[in-house]
Amino acid sequence: MQDSDDEKIRLEHQAAKLFMRWYEHDTGRRIRHIWHNRPIKPDVSCQFEGDRLDIEIAHLYGSEQEAMKILGRDLSDKTRQELRDLEKESDHHTRLINSLNRILNNKSFKRYKTKRVWLVIRNAHPAWSSDEIMALQHRIDVPAAHSFEQIWMVGDMEGKSGIVQLYP
Repeated sequence: MQDSDDEKIRLEHQAAKLFMRWYEHDTGRRIRHIWHNRPIKPDVSCQFEGDRLDIEIAHLYGSEQEAMKILGRDLSDKTRQELRDLEKESDHHTRLINSLNRILNNKSFKRYKTKRVWLVIRNAHPAWSSDEIMALQHRIDVPAAHSFEQIWMVGDMEGKSGIVQLYP
């Protein structure tokens, strides 16, 4: 159990660092020094222009089976078959939008004990990019009720394609 918790924290920190680097680059506004939080609070916190900013991190994989493949997990025959079925199921863009909208919907129910929180979603699916996400923004469904001051997306796992603001 500890290994999966450690990996989750590592992935969240990586996502936060990538986001913060791009945010500073794109806006010129200073955002620094991350630290990890315990449950009930967002995943990480940082200093944003001298004030505390909490960040909830999510990863966009497409499906649980794809997440296992991307993270290098051992795949059962059943999981391999589910991946093959998923690839046939719907087109590339529909899968991206459905996966992203599912994350946004699930995160909209979370509540935090903090003054301000942003949601940062890191795209971990190698077939999708920030350009594609921007092109499909009109199909993204941000729920009306949520706790997030802003919602951002890191365009790819390594952060090479930049960030996209999804809300407001």
